[in-house]
Amino acid sequence: MKKPKILEQTKIVKKSKILQEFKDFAVKGNVIDMAVGIIIGGAFGKIVSSFVADVIMPPLGLLIGGVNFTSLKITLKHAAVNANGVATEAVTLNYGNFLQVTFDFLIIAFAIFFFIRMLNKLKRAEEPAPAAEVAPTKEEILLTEIRDILKNK
Repeated sequence: MKKPKILEQTKIVKKSKILQEFKDFAVKGNVIDMAVGIIIGGAFGKIVSSFVADVIMPPLGLLIGGVNFTSLKITLKHAAVNANGVATEAVTLNYGNFLQVTFDFLIIAFAIFFFIRMLNKLKRAEEPAPAAEVAPTKEEILLTEIRDILKNK
């Protein structure tokens, strides 16, 4: 059974409206700004991870006895070879890597905090001072006096 032409046309109109709405949404500046922010944020995260892993953690590890944080772990079950010659891997709790990622997060959080703080200071500096109240004109003063006289009668 063939669909009526009117139904087919309304589907085409609905599809074109949806496509137009999507185009309007995708081309808006906010979406593009957000995409750029996500890309730059990813690159910034890599820089901070390298900074923490390569610059901060080695001296910190040296201060506490030459410890490499990423290699810190607790062995829950040692590696073993059973009677059939099948090896089972060790089960470890890698808390050193967790510490590394936690330091990464804290540094990124502080960097973002200070960046937003700086932006807020710049916004406050740019805001115009509130305008001083304009003195009423002679006409306004006269009309106010007339209103007060009429109110008292």
